[in-house]
Amino acid sequence: MTSLYSGVEAVTEFEQMLCGSDLDAISIATPVRHHYPLAKASLEAGKHTLIEKPMAVSSAECEELNEIADRKGLVLMVGHTFLYSSPVRRIKKIIDDGEIGAIQYISSRRLNLGLFQKDINVVWDLAPHDISIILYLMGDDPVSVNCQGSANVTPGVEDVAMLSMHFKGGGYASVHSSWLEPNKVREMTIVGTKRMIVYDDVEPLQKVKIYDMRVERPPHYDNFAEFQYSYHYGDMVVPRIQHEEPLRVECQHFIDCIVNGDQPFTSGESGRDLVGILEASTESLEVGGGQILMNGGPRAAGAAHGLNIMQVSETLTMKPGKPVLGEGQEAQIGS
Repeated sequence: MTSLYSGVEAVTEFEQMLCGSDLDAISIATPVRHHYPLAKASLEAGKHTLIEKPMAVSSAECEELNEIADRKGLVLMVGHTFLYSSPVRRIKKIIDDGEIGAIQYISSRRLNLGLFQKDINVVWDLAPHDISIILYLMGDDPVSVNCQGSANVTPGVEDVAMLSMHFKGGGYASVHSSWLEPNKVREMTIVGTKRMIVYDDVEPLQKVKIYDMRVERPPHYDNFAEFQYSYHYGDMVVPRIQHEEPLRVECQHFIDCIVNGDQPFTSGESGRDLVGILEASTESLEVGGGQILMNGGPRAAGAAHGLNIMQVSETLTMKPGKPVLGEGQEAQIGS
């Protein structure tokens, strides 16, 4: 790190970040089992904290971190990175403007070969991004969750799973996650009463496509012979989207919240709520895919200011407040 960035202070012990460095904020990007103890220590030391998804291994741990942040007046933010992406924001605007009608269901697929984990299953590893996007687009809370899966490689650790969420008013969403697929797939389909959207994050340019397609039932009929479904086939439109690097936008938002005292868009509360869904998925897996009711449901959910920010990686190598990326560079987000 220091050979690449001569002006960067690098340390090998987390305690040095808390006591030996003049830091305002810490970003934690480690295996999920380390999120809670590292984030708790960071908050107790008076550091604003950004935690990679998922926030922790239990909603109880998330709740404690939120309480500490509130008590100390600190910004606690969770890295639901795709909510800062231009395509997802554009899709949300299209939905809110009523262009596709009421959402009937959302189907998401996040598939690839590996990387296999030993301490969390594929739902905890891959599904948080999809869940956060779905909650954002639906603007509502799931009332129940069920999940089925299979552990094909490591006993007791599901490597392929299908998570389903049911919403008030009949809304439905499914998330297919897998570490056992030959091709990398990052695709989400949003089906409305008027139009349909396909969001393909693997596509380099045309990530969002709007299809003027729908099925209509006859409003009135006197007998079964008059009952005919109507299939509408229209044009496909690719909206122009000005792409920004989501990770850069997320980090800048974190800094702005610290400077201005604002509540993060992806707050600790939204991180806790998402972990509650993951917990329900685990409970459902343990009972063979049974439906788990949600109690109250989850909520759908900067160097210019001179803040010194340091990031904790899996190897505990840190880098302080520099621009997240240089000009022309891109970061790969997600799992």
